[in-house]
Amino acid sequence: MIMPDIPLLNDFSHLTTRMRDSGIRRLLVITGESQWCYQHIQALAARITGDWLWVGDKTDEWSLHCTPGALRSLLGREFQHAVFDARTGLDAAALAALAGTLKAGSWLVLLTPDWQRWPTLPDADSCRWSDTPEAIPTPHFITWLKSCVADSPDTVVWRQNHPLSVNALPDYPQWHPIHQGPQQEQAELLTRLAAMESGVAVVTAGRGRGKSALAGMLVNRSSGCCLVSAPAKAATDVLAQFAGEQFHFIAPDALVENKPEGDFDWLIVDEAAAIPAPLLQQMIAPFPRVLLTTTVQGYEGTGRGFLLKFCAALPSCHAFTLNTPIRWAENDPLEQLIDRIMLFDEPCLDALPAGEIQFEVIDKLDWPVNARPLTDIYRLLSAAHYRTSPLDWRRLLDAPGMHYLAATIEQHCAGALWLVEEGGLDPLLSQQVWAGFRRPRGNLVAQSLAAHGGSPLAATLRGLRVSRIAVHPGHQRQQLGSELIKQALLLAQGQYDYLSVSFGYTEALWRFWQRCGFKMVRVGTQREASSGCYTVMALLPLSEAGLRLTDTEQQRLFRDWRWYPPLPLDITCDYRAPVEDSLNESDWLELAGFAFAHRPLDSTRAPLRRLLLVCEYPSDLLRGQLESGYIPSELCQLFNLTGRKALLSAQRLETERALRQLDTVRCEALQHWIQQVRPDVNIAGQ
Repeated sequence: MIMPDIPLLNDFSHLTTRMRDSGIRRLLVITGESQWCYQHIQALAARITGDWLWVGDKTDEWSLHCTPGALRSLLGREFQHAVFDARTGLDAAALAALAGTLKAGSWLVLLTPDWQRWPTLPDADSCRWSDTPEAIPTPHFITWLKSCVADSPDTVVWRQNHPLSVNALPDYPQWHPIHQGPQQEQAELLTRLAAMESGVAVVTAGRGRGKSALAGMLVNRSSGCCLVSAPAKAATDVLAQFAGEQFHFIAPDALVENKPEGDFDWLIVDEAAAIPAPLLQQMIAPFPRVLLTTTVQGYEGTGRGFLLKFCAALPSCHAFTLNTPIRWAENDPLEQLIDRIMLFDEPCLDALPAGEIQFEVIDKLDWPVNARPLTDIYRLLSAAHYRTSPLDWRRLLDAPGMHYLAATIEQHCAGALWLVEEGGLDPLLSQQVWAGFRRPRGNLVAQSLAAHGGSPLAATLRGLRVSRIAVHPGHQRQQLGSELIKQALLLAQGQYDYLSVSFGYTEALWRFWQRCGFKMVRVGTQREASSGCYTVMALLPLSEAGLRLTDTEQQRLFRDWRWYPPLPLDITCDYRAPVEDSLNESDWLELAGFAFAHRPLDSTRAPLRRLLLVCEYPSDLLRGQLESGYIPSELCQLFNLTGRKALLSAQRLETERALRQLDTVRCEALQHWIQQVRPDVNIAGQ
């Protein structure tokens, strides 16, 4: 085992003491061969006392361990020193979250592959966000990270086979940790909150500014009873510590379903931006005074977007900020570096200069020449969509099939459009998606059109999906969003069959997409957990094939609408054909897909209802669910079935028998066709 020099370790130990006295934290990159990296972090951790939380694949020699995906369970806790293992992949959100848990005087050690080769190596984390079956290199993000590290004089890079140079610390002032009592900003804000007779107060702050502590102090000082809620109780440890015996927690869904009886002085919701807006609206409605806290910008999303989107719609909202860090010193090197890498700095939404608007396509392959336009696009999108996170930044930079349009005024971003290539599947794969045998990664709208629509070849068409669109607040209501869509049409013409969009339905959003020429083709029957809205998909056809698909799916939607559960949506459109309930060719195809393949019942609900109207076969299980309204668990109990899987199999068998009763020859022909489509080994959707 090759060990680092003892004097070198002594230098790190001395430097750590200086960091603690100054209240700062630093990043140390250890980069090289995997075993070399591991040996050197072992030696460092043995020399410097601390918690040394390990984030990455489990290693038996490290006692305190957490996977990147499970790091959220540790939010609200604090650690002295940590290691982030990025030798096979880098979860950017987890790295940012880990930085937020570290105490003053801590090292965040990042283990990476060889520094020179790193941008060219496959990144295992890319499988989460790139929609590719295999890991891909992520050269743009890694090059961006390396440039940020190079520009940070307080960051140490320890490279294998290279001499180590550790910059001495500048003369930071002596830092005095805060042990108790509110700081000046907190005290002033507590006074203002106490004077509030009603309304919603929103406190935004960066990590380590004491917003959770402030919320706990408010609970502790309130004369009446307060309720506390948050996305996870485990994340309220700091709040509970300051609230003391007055701390009473209730989960968001439990609060909506069964609000505790009695009068409450305050409802306090920690990290409110991480809760779907409709659910949050229901939570706060019964309470006269509400305090919402959320991180300004981070791995959960953006506080600026939260203020613009959610809080602006509240009848009485008071916005406050906490700016001074409490858990570490001001100008902390680690916080500054993470903010720059992840673009956590708040976007500037000041008035843009006057001038002519220019539209341009931004090519990420021209990196780093286009670094500024891409960062400007991301910042504007993150301000408009408060669930934007580092995962989106990584996808924007390195995922394949991405296209970007910018509306600029003198190089300032006034509008941005993010487009994603979809479709183009081979005919057999598209048919397998339609039948429910296959679910390859990606292709959100294209796969949905096949899996839930009427055309087995829908996913063979090529589309461009509008992933995000944003307009600077100073240029809204000036048709700039519509102009961006027109520019997208010019970009897509001759290469794609349609533009598509998938969004959480609101009347205002749907009116915008209608004005742009989109036609509604699919409506989800369940509210999305992230938005609390029903998902709507719409198409704007660009080719003859795209027009045929759009018309077919729109007609199918309106023909089937009467059999949907009641939904609060306005889906009026140009389709005015009479609705008839006889089985047509499309119905037969979908019913065969349900009977002999794996198409879901919800997607086949309307053809099944029409089948029950024209067929005399009893079909008790289908009629029980679709006509009588029994839920699956009730049907299982009534018919002595072992569970949902057994119920679905029995309902598929009922459908097959009904089809055979109507037309045996046609039924068997469709069954034979589906057998030809079935893959040798069924994968997803079984």
